[in-house]
Amino acid sequence: MFDFLKGKNKEALVGSPAKGKAVPVSQVNDPTFAEEILGKGVAIIPEDGKICAPAAGEIAMVFDTLHAFSMTTREGVELLVHIGLETVSLKGKGFTAHVKAGDKVDKGDLVITADLDLIKGEGLDTIIPVIVCNTEEFKAVESLAGKDVSVGDDVLKISLK
Repeated sequence: MFDFLKGKNKEALVGSPAKGKAVPVSQVNDPTFAEEILGKGVAIIPEDGKICAPAAGEIAMVFDTLHAFSMTTREGVELLVHIGLETVSLKGKGFTAHVKAGDKVDKGDLVITADLDLIKGEGLDTIIPVIVCNTEEFKAVESLAGKDVSVGDDVLKISLK
């Protein structure tokens, strides 16, 4: 009877996990991200180390080394948020997790705190790729890069099938 209401929400929006500048994922100095091997996405050059949930959903995994987390949004978007490049080598040094796998989060909830000065001091890049790992399940994944962002500001627009 109300079939006309079905599918009205045909897009999902993903917010920035950090305050900073949103740039195209092609600018990430790592081919795994830049060439979209893991999926389409965007990257954030962070201004501070508060890394937050980019959408409402469930934390799927917090890596043992605390340099990345994955989550599934309420719309079924599987996201990987990777804090810095080669930061796995820090083995958790400079990172504090505020959630664990299975936790429900709202957009903007604090997930990980990263010591950006420590990361830079180790000679590592602090850029934060935000990747849609199940890109092929959607009509389109559009980056909204090229702007300064605060936590939660839209950086990805995903067209649902």
